[in-house]
Amino acid sequence: MPDSEALEPLKWAELAEEERQRYQGKLSGLWGHEGDHAAYDSLTRDKQEAMALISGRLAGVDLWRFVGKIVNVYGRGGVGLYFGSVADLEGELNGRPEFTRTFARHRDNSGGFIEKGRKRASFHFLYIDPENGEREWHVHLDLYGPYGSLLTTAQHLYYERWSKFRPDWTMMKPWCQVEPDGN
Repeated sequence: MPDSEALEPLKWAELAEEERQRYQGKLSGLWGHEGDHAAYDSLTRDKQEAMALISGRLAGVDLWRFVGKIVNVYGRGGVGLYFGSVADLEGELNGRPEFTRTFARHRDNSGGFIEKGRKRASFHFLYIDPENGEREWHVHLDLYGPYGSLLTTAQHLYYERWSKFRPDWTMMKPWCQVEPDGN
């Protein structure tokens, strides 16, 4: 895997048309940048790669359509993004058998969902309901799926819960390219 520090950021013009379409209307305003093009070009490579992993996985399970404005992206110290939802994401996740609320909520969040049946790179959605405002969504990838198998549950608890290990995008990338049934 490449050293993420050494990689130059990509430019909007270098993206495949599919990826530009996927980000269209979601990046403008990120860190004060006007337009998706300028916002994307301002991202560091780790953030660009993390967004590609998350958006690709979300598109693959037909959840990217719920992502509105992206507020933050990170690719080191975990792989995830903060965003506003454009539709009833809670209702959608609640109705899907591959997601559960059990053990998904953290102390500082209002609620959440964890993807079941995936041993690696499983989704973990969290949301916050501020007193005066719209729900704030966060999604990140757990390296070890807490509902993938008994082994990955133990690995998740040890590494990600108790040891506070947060894998970067270079560790997550191989697992995001594996089909869910191939885990």
